[in-house]
Amino acid sequence: MAERTPPFAGFEWMIAWRYLRARRAEGGVSVMTWISLVGITLAVFALIATLSVRAGFRAEFVDTILGANGHVSVYAAETIDENGRITKGFPDYAEIAERIREIPGVLRAAPMIKGQAMANANGRNAAAEVMGLSQADLAEIPRIGHGPDHMGDITQFDQGIAIGSGIARELGLQVGDKLRLITPDGAKTPMGTSPRVKAYTVTYIFTAGRYDIDNTRIYMPFAEAQSYFNRDGVADEVEVSVENPEQIDDYQLALLGAGGDNALLWTWRDRSGSFLRALTIEDNVMFIIMSILVLIASLNIISGLIMLVKNKGRDIGILRTMGLTEGSILRVFFICGAFTGTIGTIAGVTLGCLFALYIDPIFSAVNALSGGGVWDPSIRGIYNLPAKLQMGDVLSAVGLSLGLSFIVTIFPARRAARMNPVEALRYE
Repeated sequence: MAERTPPFAGFEWMIAWRYLRARRAEGGVSVMTWISLVGITLAVFALIATLSVRAGFRAEFVDTILGANGHVSVYAAETIDENGRITKGFPDYAEIAERIREIPGVLRAAPMIKGQAMANANGRNAAAEVMGLSQADLAEIPRIGHGPDHMGDITQFDQGIAIGSGIARELGLQVGDKLRLITPDGAKTPMGTSPRVKAYTVTYIFTAGRYDIDNTRIYMPFAEAQSYFNRDGVADEVEVSVENPEQIDDYQLALLGAGGDNALLWTWRDRSGSFLRALTIEDNVMFIIMSILVLIASLNIISGLIMLVKNKGRDIGILRTMGLTEGSILRVFFICGAFTGTIGTIAGVTLGCLFALYIDPIFSAVNALSGGGVWDPSIRGIYNLPAKLQMGDVLSAVGLSLGLSFIVTIFPARRAARMNPVEALRYE
């Protein structure tokens, strides 16, 4: 009994390789093969580029949220005192902050005053969100106290104020300049509440990396903020940072217990949850669209293989009469299609990874060629287009491309395997 050849034997690879590199005059389909190869390469490149930019944008956005703000704010519900006046805030904020610091996993608990004011300098105005913090608490905010593009000395914060780089640019301010803050909720007089206007020295300019923060935020020493906003003896909230902000829900019960009966929580997910959910939906839609592109590119393999099977009908008939089984014929043409898909996938992954790694110079070149203004931080929130290459994204792109390429190859390969050798040679 003749020995049965194993699947994907050497002669099957040899025949497939001869068909792939055959010239058109010899019945080959090199042009269609190249079209399929280029299509898969570009589709996989687009998929990996999209996934890396998607992951980079999300990571940068979340990092600016966590790096320039507390992870959760503990604030008090409004209460009515015995005189019928509505009060809010924590009069015992120091004790509450101390209890919160004792919770395992809490890194920082900072009493804070929050208010709005109009900033004025050099004949120009800007709306500002003013936050009152101590110097030690301000220095512990990662993107504020340790920002990469700061100016001034944060140790001088108690002698002035800290402003965002966007406000400084809009009002033409430098470290050491004077900035006037104007709020309508000033001193109460028999004639009503008069606006409060006070000038402060700019001692520190920070860049948090978020357009909306850098263009609106001002930090003021805590005691000065209490006086300026008529919040003597109280804190509006306690800003808390934790070790694992992704698991912020695990801290809620302990924080509510430390905050007292009137305590309420506002987490970073509450603050930006709608935007993050929109990003998730957009991520899923983009993955589906890019997957369709990969499928379309993979379908080109079918066209090439059908033409190859048609042109090689005589060869198939001869090979069958020589003893090749249907399985061997199927595997020969499967190798032809799978080889195209594999090489295209490898090339696409290489281009996609290079794009993600060198996105900054690529984006700078595109921005220069288009005359600038391609990326508007006032719309997108962050200052540049980030990319984050993740192994899971690369593997999903590779798996999708190879899977589709192998699946679509089976159909024309089965057609070649089932070809009747008598019919194939009848008119030869």
